Amino acid sequence: MREQGVLHLEDSGQTERSQWVLDSPNPPPLWKKLFSSVKETILPHGNKFCFSSKKKTSHGRAVSCLRNLFPIISWLRDYKASKLKDDLLAGLTLASLCIPQSIGYANLAKVDPEYGLYTSVVPPLIYALMGSSREIAIGPVAVVSMLLSSLVPKVEDPVANPHAYRNLVFTVTFFTGIFQTAFGVFRLGFLVDFLSHAALVGFMAGAAIVIGLQQLKGLLGISHFTSKTDAVSVLGSVYKSLHHQIASGEKWNPLNFVLGCSFLIFILITRFIGRKNRKLFWLPAISPLLSVILSTLIVYLSRADKHGVNIIKHVKGGLNPSSLHQLQFHGPHVGQAAKIGLICSVIALTEAIAVGRSFASIKGYHLDGNKEMLSMGIMNIAGSLTSCYVATGSFSRTAVNFSAGCQTAVSNIVMAVTVLLSLELFTRLLYYTPVAILASIILSALPGLIDISEACYIWKVDKLDFLACVGAFLGVLFASVEIGLLVAVIISFAKILIQSIRPGIEVLGRVPRTEAFCDVTQYPMAISTPGIIVIRISSGSLCFANANFVRERILKWVTQDEDDLKDSTKGRVRAVILDMTNLMNVDTSGILALEELHKRLLSRGVELAMVNPRWLVIHKLKLAHFVDTIGKEWVFLTVGEAVDACHSSKIARA
Repeated sequence: MREQGVLHLEDSGQTERSQWVLDSPNPPPLWKKLFSSVKETILPHGNKFCFSSKKKTSHGRAVSCLRNLFPIISWLRDYKASKLKDDLLAGLTLASLCIPQSIGYANLAKVDPEYGLYTSVVPPLIYALMGSSREIAIGPVAVVSMLLSSLVPKVEDPVANPHAYRNLVFTVTFFTGIFQTAFGVFRLGFLVDFLSHAALVGFMAGAAIVIGLQQLKGLLGISHFTSKTDAVSVLGSVYKSLHHQIASGEKWNPLNFVLGCSFLIFILITRFIGRKNRKLFWLPAISPLLSVILSTLIVYLSRADKHGVNIIKHVKGGLNPSSLHQLQFHGPHVGQAAKIGLICSVIALTEAIAVGRSFASIKGYHLDGNKEMLSMGIMNIAGSLTSCYVATGSFSRTAVNFSAGCQTAVSNIVMAVTVLLSLELFTRLLYYTPVAILASIILSALPGLIDISEACYIWKVDKLDFLACVGAFLGVLFASVEIGLLVAVIISFAKILIQSIRPGIEVLGRVPRTEAFCDVTQYPMAISTPGIIVIRISSGSLCFANANFVRERILKWVTQDEDDLKDSTKGRVRAVILDMTNLMNVDTSGILALEELHKRLLSRGVELAMVNPRWLVIHKLKLAHFVDTIGKEWVFLTVGEAVDACHSSKIARA
């Protein structure tokens, strides 16, 4: 009688726990999920934001909302003079690197030099107000500049119609900001993740080589150059241009090459010294600016521009002019501008968030990716209205900012103000700056984009990831930027598709002296229960892509086990237990496959049990009446309870 009482209590406890699974509340509808995403991004504490709280006044709620949107409000209250000293030094060091790089990247993007400087004023100021990273340095970067120079000229020719080209660049920047803002507000950061880390490593390396090859035009002083970006076309163009200039008697002056290479060597030497001695971190940071100053003086004093040295000539000074009237929202190129903006938004966000998180981890604080997307989007929208092109976080300048000891985003403000003063006071002095120096400054920044050790690590860990890395690298290098991105995304999608179509399906057994059920292949000591097959579906979704595969695989295992049991005279399979702990979703094809599996198993006299179906899964199975079909008594919370119930049931005893 006592044993029967204990069994009765255990059965009632198991029944109660099974009822917990069946009585799960319905998942929220789609509109509520979207609203929750927006609220979590814009309002502090997400769903706990106290619009419903009676204790907070409307003023308090407004202040909390503003603090969430503008983090500067929170940390500025505790800002001290010691931090200002560090940020001032970091900002000035950053500006010394930013000014020459911005001019060079504007040249790479095929816009006038002042637009690179404009891009180093407004976006950093906006980010300092809204961004959450303390170290990231905002401004134009090499890869995005190269993207614009390779994609926009296919729509508007920068030589034949520079005004239309510039207007389209501003429009692309506006769309870039719109997409980035949407990614942040609706928490769509997973879209950026479609460009995997391995693909980004390959893309960056290929882009670095392409950018370097394009700098041969300025470094060699070539007048005729291809608009294509692939390595074969660029090298062919260099050979043809040099051959044409020499063969036609047109004088080719090697002074451009000598001047550019001399200062490139100077910049690389200072970088080597800076790495050897951390106290001299400022030396590689100011070396590009020193190169610009010294080369400009050399050209001015020697009148080298009269002897074939190409100079940048006029650089327009003053505050950022408004570009609102230059945005193009009507006409045949709006769709193409939006497409280019989408590509730029993904690349810019991927680079910025990777840079921000890497330095945040060093300092030991968390960086919210969705808030970063929102701040990046707002700053690019503001930039498109103030004559800026796409800005993002620069790895090289962020590293300098970190090494200079920056404490907060005030270093970005100091940098922006310094660039603004330079626009007001010093742009006339840049007239004699050699183009070859800009090429050497860009070339000096490219080695940081090529990460050979990371590529070797990817090869060692995951061969399919390495394939995506190589695909992106070769696509950018020998085809185009779009082809490189497309190849990388296709390979990444193919990897996901293969894993979805052929998900892991594991037979589980009880590990001795524990209550854990694990894969018998990984844990050979795990013991299977005779007459019962426990199967775990290791996939996030049971859907049209893999439902039939899962069903046939389970039926195949049942058939094989029955044959094995008959041969060993241990009986036959009585029950199949599906562990659905890892299954996050199921579609109609998956439900149909489960119904077909249940029918096929019943025809063999085999019962089907489910363990711990997740929230959305059990909701859909109840709506489809599948739970009623198999019987509520065959739904369990744990695998152990399911095995014990099947083992003690009349079916298992038959």
